[in-house]
Amino acid sequence: MRADIMEKIVSLSDGEHIPELQQYLSSLTDDQLTTVVTNSALKGKDIGAMVKSIFKGSPPSAPEGASRRLLLYQHCIPLCESGDLQTEVASDIIGLLMLETHNLPGPSLAQLASLFVDAIKLGKMGSGKSLELFPTVLTALAATEALSYGKGELSGEEYKKQLINSLCSSRWDPQCVIHLTTMFRDVPLAPEELQFLVEKVLRMFLKLDLQEIPPLVYQLLLLAAKGCKKQVLEGIISYFKEQDLRQKEEQKDGESMEVEVQSIPQDQLRHVEGTAILHIVFAVRLDQELGREFLKSVKGSQGELCPFSIALLLSVARIQRYEEQLFDFLKGAITKGFKDEHLQQGSKFLQDLLPQRCSLAQMILDTVKNSVFGWDHVTQGLVQLGFILMDAFGPKAGPFGKTATEGVNATAKTPTQQACRLGGHILLEGFKVRDCFWMLSDFSLSSSSSDLLSDIVVSAPMILLESSSKVTETFDHLSYLPLATVQGLLKAVQPLLKVSMSMKDALILVLRKAMFSSQLDGRKSAVTGFLLLLKNFRVLGSMASSQCSPALSFMYSSHYEGISIGPFICDVSCAQVQVDVHSRYNSAANEAFCLEILSSLRRCLGQQADVRLMLYEGFHDVLRRNSQLASSIMQTLLSQVRRYYEPEQDLLPPVKLELCIGAQGDQVFLQEPLAHLLSCTVHCLLWYQGMRRSARPNAGGSDDDDDEEEGGFQDELQSILESITRRMIKCELEDFELDKSAEFSLSSVGVKNSIYAVLVMGVYEVLIEYNFTKANYSKSLFEELLELFSRYNKLSEILKEKSGKGKSSKSPRSLLSMGFVSTLLTALFRDSAQSREEALLVLRSSGDFLRYAVSVALQKITQLEETGHTDGPDGQNTDKTFHHLCDITSVLMWRYTNIPCAVEDAGKKEKRCSVSLLCLEGLLRIFSTGQQRYPARVAQLLSAIGSDHEPGNASVTEKTAFYIRQFQRALFTQLNGGEEDFNSKEAQLLVNILSVLSRQLEPSSQQFVQMITWTVKIFKVKSFSKGLLSLLFSLHVLYKSPVSLLWELCQDIHSQLGDIDQDLEVEKQSHFAIVNMKTASPTTVIALVCLSVRPHPVCTHTHAPSLSFIFMCVFPGDATQAAGQQDPVEKALTLQLGTLLTALNELVQTALPSGVCTNTLLGELSRTYTILTTLVKYPQVCVCPLKSLIPLYFQVKLSGSHLTPQCYSFITYVQSGELAGGGADDKKKKKKEGEATATASAKLLRETKAIPNLIYSIEQYEKYLITLSKKSKVNLMQYMKLSTSRDFRINAATLEAALQEHDNSQQTIASQEPEQSQEPKKKRKKQ
Repeated sequence: MRADIMEKIVSLSDGEHIPELQQYLSSLTDDQLTTVVTNSALKGKDIGAMVKSIFKGSPPSAPEGASRRLLLYQHCIPLCESGDLQTEVASDIIGLLMLETHNLPGPSLAQLASLFVDAIKLGKMGSGKSLELFPTVLTALAATEALSYGKGELSGEEYKKQLINSLCSSRWDPQCVIHLTTMFRDVPLAPEELQFLVEKVLRMFLKLDLQEIPPLVYQLLLLAAKGCKKQVLEGIISYFKEQDLRQKEEQKDGESMEVEVQSIPQDQLRHVEGTAILHIVFAVRLDQELGREFLKSVKGSQGELCPFSIALLLSVARIQRYEEQLFDFLKGAITKGFKDEHLQQGSKFLQDLLPQRCSLAQMILDTVKNSVFGWDHVTQGLVQLGFILMDAFGPKAGPFGKTATEGVNATAKTPTQQACRLGGHILLEGFKVRDCFWMLSDFSLSSSSSDLLSDIVVSAPMILLESSSKVTETFDHLSYLPLATVQGLLKAVQPLLKVSMSMKDALILVLRKAMFSSQLDGRKSAVTGFLLLLKNFRVLGSMASSQCSPALSFMYSSHYEGISIGPFICDVSCAQVQVDVHSRYNSAANEAFCLEILSSLRRCLGQQADVRLMLYEGFHDVLRRNSQLASSIMQTLLSQVRRYYEPEQDLLPPVKLELCIGAQGDQVFLQEPLAHLLSCTVHCLLWYQGMRRSARPNAGGSDDDDDEEEGGFQDELQSILESITRRMIKCELEDFELDKSAEFSLSSVGVKNSIYAVLVMGVYEVLIEYNFTKANYSKSLFEELLELFSRYNKLSEILKEKSGKGKSSKSPRSLLSMGFVSTLLTALFRDSAQSREEALLVLRSSGDFLRYAVSVALQKITQLEETGHTDGPDGQNTDKTFHHLCDITSVLMWRYTNIPCAVEDAGKKEKRCSVSLLCLEGLLRIFSTGQQRYPARVAQLLSAIGSDHEPGNASVTEKTAFYIRQFQRALFTQLNGGEEDFNSKEAQLLVNILSVLSRQLEPSSQQFVQMITWTVKIFKVKSFSKGLLSLLFSLHVLYKSPVSLLWELCQDIHSQLGDIDQDLEVEKQSHFAIVNMKTASPTTVIALVCLSVRPHPVCTHTHAPSLSFIFMCVFPGDATQAAGQQDPVEKALTLQLGTLLTALNELVQTALPSGVCTNTLLGELSRTYTILTTLVKYPQVCVCPLKSLIPLYFQVKLSGSHLTPQCYSFITYVQSGELAGGGADDKKKKKKEGEATATASAKLLRETKAIPNLIYSIEQYEKYLITLSKKSKVNLMQYMKLSTSRDFRINAATLEAALQEHDNSQQTIASQEPEQSQEPKKKRKKQ
């Protein structure tokens, strides 16, 4: 029956019997019709023809036809959503319905739209297939002229808006969110409707499963083509940021949290994030407007970055048109983050003012860790970012390709160093998690890249071995690289050479070629590489862990420069590595390999002095790490010493100095560093003898036999050194052609004499160290040692006198080793053994020798502070160097505290620096070195001092405070003594030591408060100013804001120097005794310099852009404060800036002397107005309520009515040359100094740019103030006085005074006597 109905309807339609068709359809009931449609749709047969026939027999103009059409729509829509139909059938039905939608009357469209809305609200749109029809319905509905709505009528467009509002305000089934978003892409939407819809979809993110997020993101991005691009992007980023935070919190509390509370797995979240990033990047590629909105959004929300947004940035950066902009933004954001963090850590005011922000560097590293979950599109951007940071902020090449070395123990302190270190961390972590060995091709060979490569070798050696060709390619460039870079590169790859035969062979081939390079640096690089190989390819018997099996020995005992290399064997190629170690890297092969290298190095002994010097400096380390090469090395040194040794015992001098120099034309140069040769020989001999003595109990009687087998080099070297010592004592300066009449100019003769003098002094130092070590505290041998020193000292004095000639000559670097200096100082000052007292008394009786010993120690400590290492044996060994530093610290501290400078200098009229003063200077350098090079071991350094009253198991702060009190007592004693006993240099050193030690105090500790209290007390009662003011500012900024201190200082300075208006008398004030007529000017400079470098929000003018975060706190987006309440941040910043303006107002009225004072103040005023301009510009950029302008009123009033007029007066004062104090100097002095002052003032005005910069800053401030006044409708210019043209000025007061003076001069002759009896003109008091 139903089939007959369907066939009849179709046949009537095909036969074009429209009236019969209409009549037949009218005869069918609604149930019959819907049943026929359902059966036809389920069978999937002729459903299209059936629907077309019904439409053909239901004219929309007739009420019955319109009703039948509506019935068909109402039945087919749920039918398609039921899921019972085939996909093709449902698509055909929806397509036919869409074609006829525009023929429906308005009421039918309204009913149909309501049907869709109700179905969506009830969650009946599961498949979403019928939703394809909804946009067509809404479009047709919008075209309707009028529709009944309630008791009235609405236009079709308004009715559509009501439907959309109702739909977006209702609850959506999570299953239909994606379908609805897809559907709305085809619906014409007004901007406000689109915004409402986007907000609704973004809110639904939290209700969806993770798997549904990527398709929804895709559809939302397509929807963003209509608008709201920024809102869509920010919503997606905000969602993933929230998910990341939830996941982190759950990960932290994972151990104590129940499984049910756990939300989403980490790997699943990361994969979803990666897919979402791909969708966004694809959309940005196709839509440039979306890319521009993304850039604006990111740049406008620097503080809102998160790992997801950073990953998105790096992915978008792969698009060429955005690459430069995004990487520049990331680079700037990273440096700004480090700068802000640096400022906040250095200022207590900022710490209290601003909340702790999430570190951008940590978020980037989190992005690196997240990239392990298949984020290949992010990895390339991360690698590029890492190299950009290292290239932009790494050590810059200096003259001749040299780079500044920070030392192995230097920590990243400045924002630039931290940014470079972050770049290295990004690449290292990226290599660990992604095995990015392809990035080796991007290595720019620099010192920072070498450090990175070293870390990669330690963490993932086997991965590098798989791409060893990339490493060996870099070897070809060794001859052309700076020496420091070559050293870093070879140190980095050294562990790989033990397990890669091909890599080692490639390196040796390159080094052999470099040995004959025409470039000096190439030959030095070859020596560096060969020495490194000798140190690390040990011969059997040289290892400390020789009992280990050969296969495991390189795993546990391979160390370089104190850094453990770690195990190299992994599961992937364990067997292969073990086979290589057993078969190729055995002891015999290593011995032959090392002897072959030594034969190559012997050729260096005929090259330039720099190459030989590197060889001599490296032999001791080779001998210490590869003791079985002792015989070959010692024989090499012996043969080299013989070339310059005079065997005839009666001839003086015992060395052939003429062979140590070379000449080429008029140029004389050093050919053989003889002193370094002897130093290397002595240290190697002493180490070898010590090793033999330690091994003698186990060696039995074979020692003599071994000496005979080794050629007896010990005896020969000892006899040579003893002969040189004996004859050097007998030598006079004339024997070296060096006497008081010798020339030390820049001529060839003078250069030759200078080289001779340095060589002879070095030989004497080497002999002093050797003979002290061999003397065994013999009195006679110590007397000979003192003779050696007297010869050295005499030559040193002549060299200083001749080479000085009014210039500060730098003494040559001492050849004494750090270990010997430590031993010598301990023996001279702390050794109290009775058996040694008589011998040591010989050395202690010589004041010059004591000064020399401490001076050398000071030189070594300075070198350690600057470079991180010292010359001589074990100078590169961090642990041993620190041990020696601790010993020296203990000795110097004991010497200074037990024999103060006042006691030592009593009765002496020498101008030389006392031993105690040298000890104090050494302590200053040691404490500074400890903080810079050994920040984690400062407590150990302080404990090494070993004071009797030092607290035991105390913190670093307590130990530091203990020694601070000792130096405070010493300084207080100095300041309380008379002028004759006062030693300004000692007091200055004590202040500097206190400044260095105070950095170790915890700002929140009681000891820090005591330090500030003591400093303020000294500051108020004593007039010594050197360093104390800087110390006080550095302490105050860590404890509280220093602007109140600055204000009081400025008042005292104004009181002492007087006013720029000489007719005004300034009220006398004295807050600090340190400010007087002599110290007022330098105090001004120091105070302004401290103000400009301290990390304080109102004085960090170099970081004015960083104030935007502070201003965000001052000008919140919404005025949530209750009436009458002031925001704490706003109040604090207003108070600080107001106090600063008041302090500067005092200074600009002060009669400062010309030069540095006025120039510094002008620069400080410019920076202050720059901050005021930033403060005024910020409310214009960010939409702020009128209430947010309240903090500006006080600043504008203060700057406009007080500071700006005084600034112009001060500029006039500086330019007019009235630079004398407020009436304190007499006229005669002014006339004498007038010409010199005018000349200096004219030169200053020609050279300085401070005045134009200040005027420009003031005018910029006024410009933005006028703009803000117009925008806010608030007259902020009522306190500002507009500046006049400065091209032509007539100062009325000055003109009147000049005319008055002219009239008085006309009457001088007639009324001279009465005029002399007149009282002086009274000054007006400064209010």
